[in-house]
Amino acid sequence: MKIRFLGAHNSESATAGLMSILVDDRLVLDAGTMTSQLSYEEQQALKAILITHAHYDHVRDIPALAMNLALRNTGCTVYSIPEVLESLAAHLMDGVIYPDFRQRPAADPTIRLVNLEPLRTTTIEGYRVLPVPVNHSLPCVGYQVTAPGGVALFYTGDTGPSLENCWRQIKPQLLIIELTASERFRERMIKVGHMTPGLLRQELGVFKDIHGYLPRIVVAHISPTVAADIATELVEVERALSISITIASEGLEITL
Repeated sequence: MKIRFLGAHNSESATAGLMSILVDDRLVLDAGTMTSQLSYEEQQALKAILITHAHYDHVRDIPALAMNLALRNTGCTVYSIPEVLESLAAHLMDGVIYPDFRQRPAADPTIRLVNLEPLRTTTIEGYRVLPVPVNHSLPCVGYQVTAPGGVALFYTGDTGPSLENCWRQIKPQLLIIELTASERFRERMIKVGHMTPGLLRQELGVFKDIHGYLPRIVVAHISPTVAADIATELVEVERALSISITIASEGLEITL
C-alpha cells in the first residue's frame, strides 16, 4: 500500500495544503487538496473518494475535480455516511456555484454519491473499508482501509478525545491521526473536537491498553501557526510512549 499526502494541514498557503491522502494512486481520503497536486492523468486514475465529514477543508476540491473529469469524459465515486453526503449535495454540489455533476452527463454522471453505514465493512475498489465514528463537531467517521494483502491503515479525519470505542473496532499497521493545536489550546480543542499533543498521548495510551501495541503513528491536520509548538510538545509524547511519531507534510510518502 502506497500512501501519499497531498495536503496535511488545516489551512492553506504556498507550502501547506488542506487534508487529502492518496492511496495507491486511485483512492483518496478527504478532498481538501487534490487538483493542484495531481496531473490530469493522475486525476483520471482516481476511482473513489472517502470523505470523513463535511467541513470545507476536507471537501473543497470535489467540484474542481469533477470539472476536470467531466471535460475528459470520466468520473469518480464519493463515499461517506448519509449526513455528509446530504451536506455535500445541499451546499457544495447544488448546481449554483458549480454545475451539479451528479446529474451531468445524464446518462453517466461524473460524480456518484454512495452512502456508507458506520461500523459496516464495504469493499471499494478491492479494499475493505470500515467507517468508524469519531468525536467531532459534525458527524464524522474515520476509515480503516485494508488492502487485498491484509495490510491496513486507519485515518481518523478530525477528532477529539474519548476514542476508546473507536479503537476497539480497528487494528491497523498505520494510524494517521489528526493533531490540530498545541497544549495551550487544549480546552478549546476538547470543545470543538480536535487533538493536542497531551490528548494524543492519552488516546494512544488507551489504544495500547486495548491492543497491546501501537502502530506506526503519523499526525496530520496541523495548524501551521503553532506547528513549532506542536513539534516541541510531541517530543515528550514520544518519550513517554517510547515511540517515534511522524509529522505529515505535503508530499510525504509511506509504503506499507
